[in-house]
Amino acid sequence: MLMRTDPFREMDRIVQQLSGTSGTWSKPSVMPMDAYREGDAYVIAFDLPGVSTEAIDIDVERNMLTVKAERRPAAKGDTVQMELSERPLGVFSRQIMLADTLDTERIEAGYEAGVLTLRIPIAERAKPRKISISGEAGRKQISG
Repeated sequence: MLMRTDPFREMDRIVQQLSGTSGTWSKPSVMPMDAYREGDAYVIAFDLPGVSTEAIDIDVERNMLTVKAERRPAAKGDTVQMELSERPLGVFSRQIMLADTLDTERIEAGYEAGVLTLRIPIAERAKPRKISISGEAGRKQISG
């Protein structure tokens, strides 16, 4: 159901991890995801631990789904001295081209335990259906 992928996204993620840079609004970091079909819906799950729902933005324009999120540093007092910081901060983004067979008007979003889950129903026109065959009575003979 997904139509386009970005083969360089994993390479960007590795470079960002090694360089220690975090995502910005102009160059966001990658967010890991899973995508699968479950019954009559397509499910996409994004890992966003430590991100509040207010910091998540989901948009659909035509068939382009865009998810952006921002993880900010926890508020620290004057007496706190950071010893180790490995959790990535900054902006995370993912764009996915959805197939025409998905109903983008009825996307449902849920957020639990640091996982953003989008459920996208499969459009009625894309579901398999039986086509009945009319009997002999509807047949006409052509003479020439």
